[in-house]
Amino acid sequence: MSLSVDRASEGATDRSGAALPRLRGARGRAGRDGALTIRRPSVALQDVSKVYPNGRHALVDVDLIIPEGDFVFLVGPSGAGKSTLIKLLVRDELPTTGLVFVAGHDLSRLKRGKVPHLRREIGIVFQDFRLLASRTVRENVAFALEVIGAPRRQIGPAVERALAIVGLTEQAGQRPSQLSGGEQQRTGIARAIVHQPRILIADEPTGNLDPLTSWEIIQLLLRINEMGTTVLMATHNAEVVTALRKRVVALEDGRVVRDEVGGYHREY
Repeated sequence: MSLSVDRASEGATDRSGAALPRLRGARGRAGRDGALTIRRPSVALQDVSKVYPNGRHALVDVDLIIPEGDFVFLVGPSGAGKSTLIKLLVRDELPTTGLVFVAGHDLSRLKRGKVPHLRREIGIVFQDFRLLASRTVRENVAFALEVIGAPRRQIGPAVERALAIVGLTEQAGQRPSQLSGGEQQRTGIARAIVHQPRILIADEPTGNLDPLTSWEIIQLLLRINEMGTTVLMATHNAEVVTALRKRVVALEDGRVVRDEVGGYHREY
């Protein structure tokens, strides 16, 4: 799949009024009435490069558009640039050159004080779970809302909804040490979706799990995607990527070397 970015987006603007990239050559999605609608980009990178102070080029001339509602695998060897790309999307870092748009925000124009608002529209799932050991499952999930100042009356219902989605209602009172690895990752996913983000970034979410549990986690992420959330999953799991036949963006030496529907490796 080849997509290009155009700053002239026919009237679409980001939240500061700047023109958003538009999708060129991207497939639309048919609604219930059969009409074809072009989806806005959840993520867009235009000519993005990232050079660290030591001279290392982590990303080089990256163009990438992820339409809202897509499920995309981000693959590549260690050091290919996956972690740097994710850091740019959550504005842990800024690009050396180029433009990064996430959930309608032009990150180069986003004031530091607005970064927490951006992150409320992004959920992140980590390989190592990162749960609070002293808190129960319910409290770990609620914490994600507490830190953003959500009204207390909204926290309880939102947490119960998230736990129901991931299948952990019965384990809500347990602590992480009482859970299996898969249950800990489900807790991490519930925490990531409790604020109903527009985008879910899963960074090697199955890296610490056995194959059967990995498939269960993937199925959960697919279900969340079907509910309308854009999912970007960084992974080394070639078996999962090849089996699902979703869009695959491959990085090597900081460059996008492949962007197409298919398996983990290029098919010749």
